[in-house]
Amino acid sequence: MRKRETFVVHIIDQENATWQGQVTWLERKETMSFRSLLELIRLMDGAVDKEEQGVACLHNG
Repeated sequence: MRKRETFVVHIIDQENATWQGQVTWLERKETMSFRSLLELIRLMDGAVDKEEQGVACLHNG
């Protein structure tokens, strides 16, 4: 079974029909800014994927 990860999303603004803000990965105490909903999803997906591979990093790429 996959380990659950916890993210706190703080929406700071809404422009161009999407969100901008910050996401904090609680298990790693890492915070990253995002400029769109798609970027937010990619950050969280990348964090979970890297956690499964044993790499502790919220950065995408």
